[in-house]
Amino acid sequence: MRKITSLTLVISGLIELVTSVVLYLIPAGRVAYWSEYHLLGLNKNQWADIHITVGTLLLVIATLHIYYNWSSITAYLKNKAKKITVFNKSFNIALIITLYVTGGTLYNLPPMNYVLQFGDYLTELGNKKYGEPPYGHAELSSLKMFCTKMNIDVGRAVELLKAAGIKITGPEETIAELAHKNGKTPQQLYDIFKPASTGMATEKPIFPDSPAPGFGQKSIKEICQVYDLPLVEVMAALKKAGLNAKEEDTVKEIGAKNQSNPMAIFEILQKIAHGAK
Repeated sequence: MRKITSLTLVISGLIELVTSVVLYLIPAGRVAYWSEYHLLGLNKNQWADIHITVGTLLLVIATLHIYYNWSSITAYLKNKAKKITVFNKSFNIALIITLYVTGGTLYNLPPMNYVLQFGDYLTELGNKKYGEPPYGHAELSSLKMFCTKMNIDVGRAVELLKAAGIKITGPEETIAELAHKNGKTPQQLYDIFKPASTGMATEKPIFPDSPAPGFGQKSIKEICQVYDLPLVEVMAALKKAGLNAKEEDTVKEIGAKNQSNPMAIFEILQKIAHGAK
């Protein structure tokens, strides 16, 4: 049993390492669902499920491994007099390393902040490559509901889809169902019937009541351009709120370096947007 435990620990640890890297690299969930993202034949949910179940196995096996090797572990804690001293040099170093990584993650310290920032960078690249959904879980909306939200003529949308060879029963089918049935991604379907827009959505977007998908990844300058907000006034408001921010900083970056909730930044922008009307 000791051999099985050790080998299972190694194998499950390798699988957990692979799933961790995959989940670190793939786009944000909303983008993965919208683009039907797959890696090695598995979608984001499947990779996440494997990560959770194998991680649970790893914890159980690690507990057994500790049990079978308890004498060796306690030996690491013994001094020259063969007495157990928990806070010896080796234990203290291990504790300091672990606490620094844990606390440093919360306080955005290097090198943990570099790992997180690089992950955000990769996520943003994926978001741009595969396309952001117009709103959260848009793929679960029926074609009719989607067209209503996006100011698209549903009848014309159906015509465009059929003309492109898309099999469709009616506008009550969800975007995800249509995509799966026709071997397309929701984004590809949207590109087909997007020309059916009524033109009502061509005006400057109205600042939303709640953060849109990907809001935290957008810079202050970009948000001001999209919603026609006065950049100088926005920067002054952020400074007045005690937030250290630059025009090129994303909402998430500002929140991280100021230990502030991104929602608080959203509310500052929303207040200016409403006041600017």
